[in-house]
Amino acid sequence: METTSSLIFRRATRQDLPQIVSLLSDDELGRTREAAPDGSLAAYEEAWTLMDQDAANWILIAAVGQEVLGVLQLTLIAGLSRSGTRRAQIEGVRVKSTTRGQAIGRELMTYAIDIAKEHKCGLIQLTTDKRRTDAKRFYESMGFSATHEGMKLDVAPSGA
Repeated sequence: METTSSLIFRRATRQDLPQIVSLLSDDELGRTREAAPDGSLAAYEEAWTLMDQDAANWILIAAVGQEVLGVLQLTLIAGLSRSGTRRAQIEGVRVKSTTRGQAIGRELMTYAIDIAKEHKCGLIQLTTDKRRTDAKRFYESMGFSATHEGMKLDVAPSGA
């Protein structure tokens, strides 16, 4: 499937949510942690509502027509460290498995980086699961480097 000639990049809308959730679960790790067992989008819709109210939180997509082929979350963060440097956080980068290898992810990341620069971010950061070796190689090819050790604390109630 050739896509790059009609590929557009834009902020996602609520109507894109079902396709975005599908992309989030469209890989080995996502299948284990995305989508409610009953197929409900309620948790995602609640999160969407909160994010939609936050001007610093963007869901960006790559699409052909109404088909979403790639997604990422871009969050602009004001901070005091590094002399008050604003930073951008990129999360949840996914490209539809049937269209990987067509530079969609690279173009979507470039779109997000350009937005971060337009908003005067001096640093762009992201995390990737250590098991995603291809993703790590991809981010390194875009100039990202593993300069810090990331840590997480899961505080979700059991069963959530």
